[in-house]
Amino acid sequence: MSSVLRPAIPGQEPAIADRQPITADVYRPISSHLAITPPVSVVIPAMNEAENLPYVFKTLPDWIHEVVLVDGNSTDDTVGVARDLWPGVKVVEQRGKGKGDALITGFEACTGDIIVMVDADGSADGNEIVSYVSALVSGADFAKGSRFANGGGTDDMTPIRKLGNWALCTVVNKKFGARYTDLCYGYNAFWRHCLDKIDLDCTGFEIETLINIRVVKAGLKVQEIPSHEYLRIHGASNLRAVRDGLRVLRVILKERSNRRALRSRSHSRILSASRGEVS
Repeated sequence: MSSVLRPAIPGQEPAIADRQPITADVYRPISSHLAITPPVSVVIPAMNEAENLPYVFKTLPDWIHEVVLVDGNSTDDTVGVARDLWPGVKVVEQRGKGKGDALITGFEACTGDIIVMVDADGSADGNEIVSYVSALVSGADFAKGSRFANGGGTDDMTPIRKLGNWALCTVVNKKFGARYTDLCYGYNAFWRHCLDKIDLDCTGFEIETLINIRVVKAGLKVQEIPSHEYLRIHGASNLRAVRDGLRVLRVILKERSNRRALRSRSHSRILSASRGEVS
């Protein structure tokens, strides 16, 4: 079935592209004017975020298909709070460590056609999810949140982190032909089939940068979504600007090196073919 976002006509049900009979399982009303057909999964990696989850779940739209909470061995009541707030929440226990490992675990548990990544610290506004989904059903493969696109913003970046993010973003744009305005931001959404084209193999905060680079390398269509990042509400972040900035840089250099190696092998095959050699 086609995955579409269609306007609803007053007094009529939302239209479906393939004209199949409309049932509650076919579309999900977003508002009185919009409805979608693809099921949306929201992945929330969390470790000891019981105090923040009420703020996170409060903004999640009720039309999403499922919430997948990846619990990183919390010692507080993170899981219990999540189940009280969203009775149908799918809780997955993280076996490894790191945000990247948690997200990969959550992606594997998703059943929706669209996957949305949301942090558990209260910094993301779930009301923005409709903008991400709208971009995807309108033709994008990957909807990338940006705090620096027109309409975006952040309450939680020091000048040194802004400078670092800008520098790393500039490098990625130059080396991989991207046009990003933001690089190290974890509020993103994509079609689940994109996972078949972007192998994810890192465990830390650099997972977001790795995803951003590999969607470009895979030739996927990217659309940036203006997003506002709020301050963490409770607790302290595990992010360390210098340590994690270096990890991001290593990912960029590694991906650049891999790209050169692939280009070299491709060039060698072309030369061999021109000489009539069999590789």
